[in-house]
Amino acid sequence: MPYGHGVAVGGVLKRSRELVRPALVEAVGRLHPWTGEMAAYALGWSDASGTPGRGGSEGKGVRQALAVLGAEAVGADGGVAVAGAVAVELVHTFSLMHDDIMDGDGLRRQRPAVWKAYGTGPAVLAGDAIHALAVQCLAEAPGPFTGDAVRRLCGTLNALVSGQAEDLRFERHPWSGTGAVGPDQYRSMAEDKTGALLGCAIALGATLGGAPSATVAVLERAGRQLGVAFQVVDDLLGIWGDPAVTGKPVHGDLRLRKKTYPVLAALAGTGAAARELAVLLDSPEPFDSATATRAAALVEEAGGRAATREEARRHLDAARHGLREVPLAPGAAADLDALFAYLLDRSW
Repeated sequence: MPYGHGVAVGGVLKRSRELVRPALVEAVGRLHPWTGEMAAYALGWSDASGTPGRGGSEGKGVRQALAVLGAEAVGADGGVAVAGAVAVELVHTFSLMHDDIMDGDGLRRQRPAVWKAYGTGPAVLAGDAIHALAVQCLAEAPGPFTGDAVRRLCGTLNALVSGQAEDLRFERHPWSGTGAVGPDQYRSMAEDKTGALLGCAIALGATLGGAPSATVAVLERAGRQLGVAFQVVDDLLGIWGDPAVTGKPVHGDLRLRKKTYPVLAALAGTGAAARELAVLLDSPEPFDSATATRAAALVEEAGGRAATREEARRHLDAARHGLREVPLAPGAAADLDALFAYLLDRSW
């Protein structure tokens, strides 16, 4: 992506963070001190001792930016979307906390995950508290569109659970034959697990900005397409990403034998590399470094890496096309388009 777009997106993310941050801080301050401390740690505001500003990453704030831009794209002031932005940022935070526990991931943003820093039980409790807080913050937003916004968020929460349930169930499916996970099942899972919240973020901004339901629906679909693209790129990074950037070990997803898109695409091939990969994945032996390296090479040789890049590009194109289906404010539409492209430009 051209450098100028990256600079422009950086400005959008910064502006959105500055707009939303005071309300997000106020919301977290309403939690019990202990769960609030864990929330602050998860958000990158403090370390595990509760000391502010030490070693944490706040993340890029993409979802809150999508909410703000969703309002601006339909001609409203971005400030009307703050409650929605807070809600999606909190939902994203609690979902990561719970996902790390379910997946056994000990690192998040290059430091111990919340469950590693505080314990599994406390992390579950803090995630529950943040979940409830997200709904409460949105439900308390003033204006005539709050009810619609809360219903949309609740639907998204159900979609997130469905996507995570499918992802976990995939672990029980065989690698080939009857019951194997296919591309359509993967896309459905990714759209719920990742796309639902991205689509909700834009849709909440548009809803709170008073947009017609047809416009909201188009923007939500675009966000869902973006989410599938984002997830398959995340799968690439889970195999070939730089640990210094991802905060996770190289070939981490392969070591866990996760059914990611590059692996599924590679197994769909008929050549020798696909067959050897299937034998490796079916082996009861744990993957050591050499085996994981060989598996990654086989995924690439069987076409899994190239197919995943193409899949990401296809869904990104669909997402960007969606922004042209309804009339939007030109400046905000351009910012959304640049942000969509930026999300796929992650060393993939």
